[in-house]
Amino acid sequence: MPKVKVNDVQLYHEVHGQGEPLVLIMGLGGNTSGWDMQIPTLSREFQVIAFDNRGSGRSDKPATPYSIRLFADDTAGLMDALGIASAHVYGQSMGGLIAQELALSYPQRVRTLVLGSTSCGGQQAIPALPEHITLMAFLNTLSVEEAAEKGLPLMYSEEFIVRKRQKLIARALAEAELRPPLDAFARQVQAAVRHEAYDRLPQIRCPTLVISGSEDKIVPAENSRILAERIPDAELVVLPKAGHGYLVECAEESNAIVLDFLRRHRSEPIN
Repeated sequence: MPKVKVNDVQLYHEVHGQGEPLVLIMGLGGNTSGWDMQIPTLSREFQVIAFDNRGSGRSDKPATPYSIRLFADDTAGLMDALGIASAHVYGQSMGGLIAQELALSYPQRVRTLVLGSTSCGGQQAIPALPEHITLMAFLNTLSVEEAAEKGLPLMYSEEFIVRKRQKLIARALAEAELRPPLDAFARQVQAAVRHEAYDRLPQIRCPTLVISGSEDKIVPAENSRILAERIPDAELVVLPKAGHGYLVECAEESNAIVLDFLRRHRSEPIN
């Protein structure tokens, strides 16, 4: 497996394609497989680097406190290990928190920033509805099969679930094979809960695209509007009727939006 020592952990990572580097940062408990509908498209024009955060997938899961700053340090360390001075960065959900912190703590390393279905954290963030928070907690008490079924309404629109139910359950079960143990998952949750960037967001100076689904039940779309208002000259796209899992539900549309943004800010024209 492609792993590299970064700080105190071995990080699993994948590199696809050639061109300007594009680092993909997945969300809470996720892993590189969560990008499987983005990598084939994005890697046609960019060198795509996807990896499992500490505590997730095939990366190490040390029993020590995690923080969003630590995840950002890991990302910068992975870039160092791969000889990448700067990159386009795309973070989704908790990965968006990490991407913000990377742009704030390592501004010279981030060429452009794409923030998907994420928030600024802290008191200024808009939380999920209580019933959705309860369901998220309840899923952790279920078997993998039950969680895959009952978790669909949190991720996708009702219409999409009706059309794709069996494929979505199969996808959830496949991803569950790399589901982190509960203690590592809890450390990631604690890191996300402690994160707060609202007051620092105006310091982000790189071109930024903020994207989310209008029906996101986990990170309500209003959070994306807050990010776009706070980050200078940020672009905002809200995908109609899409949920938190827009990477799957609106893969073709969202990939086209992200590619258009990246092309406009590419350092060197493609031959």
